[in-house]
Amino acid sequence: MDRPKIFSMTFASVYPLYIHKAEKKNRTKQEVDQIILWLTGYDEATLRAQIERQVSFEIFFEEAPHINDNVTLIKGVICGYRVEEIEDELMRKIRYLDKLVDELAKGKTMEKILRK
Repeated sequence: MDRPKIFSMTFASVYPLYIHKAEKKNRTKQEVDQIILWLTGYDEATLRAQIERQVSFEIFFEEAPHINDNVTLIKGVICGYRVEEIEDELMRKIRYLDKLVDELAKGKTMEKILRK
């Protein structure tokens, strides 16, 4: 079976799109970063390093220090799929991130986005 193209895309190529989506809705780059750090366990320095290294999404999530324990609380539809039903683990992680950025752009509070 062919691997989805997103797996080999660089995280750095999509990261600006996340920021743009948020900023179009009067949200900030800092909020996008906060979401990424919450989800992956990276800190600001290691996130920057991954972006500079131009790692693929696969490597980005493979090297993530700790996927947040509360990811199972992320529910809903993104790109036509229910995130909680996506079988491929890497695709599910990518869609979790998409879903969180989407929630940010839709005006949800950070407290709700970060499942606090």
